[in-house]
Amino acid sequence: MRMPRLFRSRSAERRFDAGKPAGRDRQAGDRQMRNRLMLAMVAFSAIYLVIGGRLMMLATMTPDTPVVYLDPGQQVSHARPDILDRAGNVLATDINVPSVYAEPTKIIDVDETIEDITSVFPELDAGDLRAKLTSGKQFVWVKREITPTQKSQLFGLGVPGVGFLEENKRVYPAGAITSHVLGYVNIDNQGIAGFEKYLDSSWLGALHEAGLARNAALEPVKLTIDLRAQHAMRDELLASMDKFKATAAAGAIMDVHTGELVAMVSVPDFDPERPSEALQPDRINRMTTGVYELGSAFKAFTTAMALDTGRIGVDTTFDARSPIRVGRNTIGDYHAQNRIMTVEDIYIHSSNIGTARMALAVGVPGHQAFLKKLGFFDRLTTELPESGAPIIPQRWKEVNTMTIAFGHGMSIAPLQAVEAGAALVNGGQLIPPTFLPRSAADARKLARRVIEPQTSDKMRYLMRLNVVEGTAKKADVPGYHVGGKTGTAEKVVNGRYSGNKVLTTFLSTFPTTDPKYLVFVMLDEPQGIKETHGYRTSGWNVAPTARNIIARIAPILGVVPDMAPADPNELLSVSY
Repeated sequence: MRMPRLFRSRSAERRFDAGKPAGRDRQAGDRQMRNRLMLAMVAFSAIYLVIGGRLMMLATMTPDTPVVYLDPGQQVSHARPDILDRAGNVLATDINVPSVYAEPTKIIDVDETIEDITSVFPELDAGDLRAKLTSGKQFVWVKREITPTQKSQLFGLGVPGVGFLEENKRVYPAGAITSHVLGYVNIDNQGIAGFEKYLDSSWLGALHEAGLARNAALEPVKLTIDLRAQHAMRDELLASMDKFKATAAAGAIMDVHTGELVAMVSVPDFDPERPSEALQPDRINRMTTGVYELGSAFKAFTTAMALDTGRIGVDTTFDARSPIRVGRNTIGDYHAQNRIMTVEDIYIHSSNIGTARMALAVGVPGHQAFLKKLGFFDRLTTELPESGAPIIPQRWKEVNTMTIAFGHGMSIAPLQAVEAGAALVNGGQLIPPTFLPRSAADARKLARRVIEPQTSDKMRYLMRLNVVEGTAKKADVPGYHVGGKTGTAEKVVNGRYSGNKVLTTFLSTFPTTDPKYLVFVMLDEPQGIKETHGYRTSGWNVAPTARNIIARIAPILGVVPDMAPADPNELLSVSY
């Protein structure tokens, strides 16, 4: 009988041992697979939880800018940059305001919707509103730029198919004070006039078309205007309008070395937040859009032309003993001296006869060439799009030269006279006017010489002498050595000179010892009053108006008064 085997053979043990590692590996692999599946399940669960949470958030929130479908010609107003004065004061800025729109395809009951909307906006026409709500369009405007209270009232009614959009609305903190400079925008916040229109035409419009300015924070734009000087000039012009019963007034202040306009005013003006006011005929910008015969103020340019020839000096004489007869017309003097006069006398006594003879001494071709050099044959160019074209004779004869010499027969924009007037006192450089900051170095690159420096010295002398001894005595301001030239022109009405309507102007500079600013003042149809003894000429109205303006703005602009008496003759020795 065999004994039972109590032990396996070595080969069997080897087979057994060989099987054990394979089993352990399978178990480890199973565990690893289960772990991976669990990890994947956790990851997918987390992703679905995030997606679900986000969907719930989107379902319960109201977007700042709802998705709307605009038809061609419709748009949401875009952002515009703040406009600042030279000191950083805000002249124009955007605020967010709600507007009401409707989605006609989502409206359930048109009649009920109309009733709800007109209960909040009774000024809306129900018929027009019905036409919009039944148009079948995906989007229509109901009311642009509403108040928060109106939004709350309409929102509380819960009208289906009616929603709100936040739009940009332009506001002007200074109101009418800067209206003719800034202009205004339309309901879509697009520039329509003034500097606002310039912004759109230069770069902002392209940004809007590209869709890059919906709610963009745009860099502010700084102007050369000083709000304090602007206010002072406007205040004095309104006071003079009232005092002298004038129909309108205008004025400007320009840095004679850079062409920067520190102030420009035309009144009556308008509220830029009510653009319809700007459409009234008397609200035009008289400094750039209107063109006028400037009367005797034009004699400053004629005198500069004559002196610049080198053949005529301040002591050269001309015969002003009797009027000049041209056909059926006669050129005479308002206050005739009836004597032979020097250029100096002609200037301070504002002799038409003497000025006409000076122009004839230069000749018609020379006269035309000089005025063309001053830019008087071309339309004024500034950042403002509003600009009137000069009116010049179609056929230019000797008689035209004589009358234009003393300011009749040629009409220009007053700002053109400001530009040219600055050249008379800054050493002879014609610098284009600007509303954007410009350094003296940049101005020199743009400047064109129109008269010689010594001619400019003589003009400063004559302008100062005119305030000390001539027609502009009421313009003097102690310490500021004001100089200038007055002008009174009969207005043209229905193609004929009016005998009872005048335009008075004053072209001035200060201080004549070292000119810094050119100040121009104009009154339209001023009346004689008791204080002026019934006179309505420029020496009685615009000259004192300019005096008041200069007295207020000089300290603002940092011009230090010099109380030492100055001899006008000393100005002839100054060179540039």
